[in-house]
Amino acid sequence: MIPSLDPSKSNSHPKSTHSFKGWVQGLRGNNHVQFLQLRTEGKIIQVVAEKEFLGEDTFKQVKGLPQETSLVVEGILQENAKAPGGKELFLHSLQVVGESDQYPITPKEHGPDFLHNHRHLWLRSKRQLAIQRVRSELSFAIREFFRNDGYTLIDTPILTGSIGESAGTLFSTEYFDLGQAYLAQTGQLYLETAAFAHSKVYCFGPTFRAEKSKTRRHLTEFWMLEAETAFLNQEGNLDLQERFVKTVLKTTIERTLEDLKVLDRDPAPLLEQLAKTFPRVDYGEAIQILQTAGEDITWGEDINSDREQILTTHFGTAIFIQNFPRAIKAFYMKQNPNDPKTVLSADLIAPDGIGEIIGGSEREESYEKIVERLKEEGLPPEDYSWYLDLRKYGSVPHSGFGMGLERVIAWVCGLSHIRECIPFPRMIYRLSP
Repeated sequence: MIPSLDPSKSNSHPKSTHSFKGWVQGLRGNNHVQFLQLRTEGKIIQVVAEKEFLGEDTFKQVKGLPQETSLVVEGILQENAKAPGGKELFLHSLQVVGESDQYPITPKEHGPDFLHNHRHLWLRSKRQLAIQRVRSELSFAIREFFRNDGYTLIDTPILTGSIGESAGTLFSTEYFDLGQAYLAQTGQLYLETAAFAHSKVYCFGPTFRAEKSKTRRHLTEFWMLEAETAFLNQEGNLDLQERFVKTVLKTTIERTLEDLKVLDRDPAPLLEQLAKTFPRVDYGEAIQILQTAGEDITWGEDINSDREQILTTHFGTAIFIQNFPRAIKAFYMKQNPNDPKTVLSADLIAPDGIGEIIGGSEREESYEKIVERLKEEGLPPEDYSWYLDLRKYGSVPHSGFGMGLERVIAWVCGLSHIRECIPFPRMIYRLSP
């Protein structure tokens, strides 16, 4: 038996009507009552259409509404703990704004290629709505953290003539009469200059990597948070990173509990991980652990994703791997005074197969050592004259890090592939829509 939906029996101001504009997300019911799921402002509200109240013609119109028809509905808002958001609208009237015919994404199963070819429409699904809300809240929490910590936002250039990482992973373009320009892999070099002006700075925006990788953890265009802090050594840098990650993730989880339910993501195990101190594991120790686990790896090799998973499983939480070999890290990282073969760097590795989410280091403040490293990397020092000026005019110890947004979203949401973590993923085999 269907409970009475008579608005006169509602306890939520029966004489007050509400209007919503949105799209038909779904429709179910019988010949007496229809429950319309209306998507409005990215959220779902249940609209109850009762035949006895609306009359035959309007009820028939509601029952025949195709998916994604845009509407204006009006009625009485009332409490219902079982409805999305705890409320539902008892429908009085509706107006069709835009018709929808044979919407291609139906409730049946679709393959990933089909869904990504229709990404512009797939964003309307409940799952994608939830993921993008998590992304929005996480992005806000990041900015909130740095504002509260006294950092200044610096917008670094996307087009640059200087290389921050490996030249083999750059997208290049002709830049008028000045030769080659590159899409930025990082804003770090520019951010360092701003740190010498403001002491504590960050940037947050798109970055580009031309890596020919097809793994579930790589995008060619992604968003990265980067921070640089003057008068901060590597130990302080790791303290900052751990506090930052724990703060923004806890805040995001608190603000998106309903979205995580939609994604079937129980936040309790993640919160348990965040309650632990992240172990700081020396690179050499990590190699020994992997060797003990049967991995054929020697000192000097990079640690791939499968081996990262072995390490996080070993410690049961996210871990910092620190003091990497100098030969496999970037020119700007400070040489370790206790072991010249290594640099004062660290990667923060998330569990659950997510892998590296942060890379950071103390920066080399010596002019001579930076020039030496540039030459070792085959990079002309004259192209970095502006960057080298930092080491000539009041150089100070300073440190920084960068965090990939999409991998953190995958961690929070419990997603297996990073392509779901950005509205329009760019991968080596996809450039549209």
